[in-house]
Amino acid sequence: MKSPGKDTYRIQDKITLILKVNYNSSFFAAIFGLVCYFFLGIDGIVPYTFWGYATINLINTLLYKQHEKLVLTYNLTSILSMLGAIVITLYSGGIDSPFVFVLAIIVFAGYVTTKVFGQLYLILNLAVLTLLFLYDTGDFKISENTIPLESRDWFAYLSAMFAVYLLGGVFGKNLLSAHHRLYKSRNEIQERIDEKEILLKEVHHRVKNNLQTVSSLLSLQSRSIDDSKISNIIKSSQNRVVSMAMVHEMLYKRDDYLSKIELKPYVQELCDYLVRSVKGSVNDVKVNLDINNYKLSIDTVIPLGLIINETITNALKYGIAEVQNGEIHVSVEKIDDNRYRMHLGDNGIGYSEEINPKTSNSLGLKLIYNLARQLRGSITRDYAKKGTHYTIEFEEVIEQFNSVDQ
Repeated sequence: MKSPGKDTYRIQDKITLILKVNYNSSFFAAIFGLVCYFFLGIDGIVPYTFWGYATINLINTLLYKQHEKLVLTYNLTSILSMLGAIVITLYSGGIDSPFVFVLAIIVFAGYVTTKVFGQLYLILNLAVLTLLFLYDTGDFKISENTIPLESRDWFAYLSAMFAVYLLGGVFGKNLLSAHHRLYKSRNEIQERIDEKEILLKEVHHRVKNNLQTVSSLLSLQSRSIDDSKISNIIKSSQNRVVSMAMVHEMLYKRDDYLSKIELKPYVQELCDYLVRSVKGSVNDVKVNLDINNYKLSIDTVIPLGLIINETITNALKYGIAEVQNGEIHVSVEKIDDNRYRMHLGDNGIGYSEEINPKTSNSLGLKLIYNLARQLRGSITRDYAKKGTHYTIEFEEVIEQFNSVDQ
């Protein structure tokens, strides 16, 4: 089932609210005008303004069904309301008129629609109130209070009723309904997120289990082979599988929904595993890590983990195999928005400068260079230092994980 767009409910709520306000305000303005004319003895511009507003606003609202331009309908209603309120206020007591509070409803309606309209009508109506005050306190008069003295209390009562009903019975009621729909929608979205998170965790869990099964099969296969060279090749493949399984295990254990890996604990766990795997539980190898709390995508961490796996495995097997108090260094630093620099090194015997991916048949060496290229990076070797030292610049990749030979 296709879900509605993210703005569908919000726009529909605005349409419903504005149309209801328009219909209700037109209806009650017409009734208010009739009451003023026939029951309160108010004739002249006040009742005619009510009827004029009711008629024009009703036509404006009905025309919305033709052009479906909500902003046009809203602004025409707001302008009509403001002009009508100003006229009625001028002819019903000026700044002391009880109808002046209708101007506040126009500002409220503006903020309900958008913040921009709210600020616009706030400024306009504050300016109108100031002008009304200056007009009442000045000597120049163009209007007078047309409300008969005996009807002013009733006019004040009906004005308050009109304002309270629009604010509470129309705005308040519809905003509450919109809030309930929003709350319900938020709960539904949260439920979907929870379901997807559970499914995603299950996927990582199954991938991890499958990779561990492959690792176990490779381990059993290596034990049944007498040829040490072939056995070592299978063991290296097993370590590569384990380095990938660790990524999915860490994602499975995460409490949040982000598919990001905390790099430092992953590298720490991977290095500890490799040292135990090659050197055994009792060893004198020291691993030095200098990595901040970076969180990288799974598409970055997997090839990065394979690079670390190859370099450390080679260092443990050949570089520091005969070295006492062997040390391995891994550091990662951020050099740009999404680019990083990683240093990998050991204090072993190193290997010849003439050995490179083009001259060597070593799968591990080829993997290191190919994976660095896959991370849109570069790799250089520092021959000035004792041992084997690589500097790899790479960037965070968020895309489908491709084959290393591409």
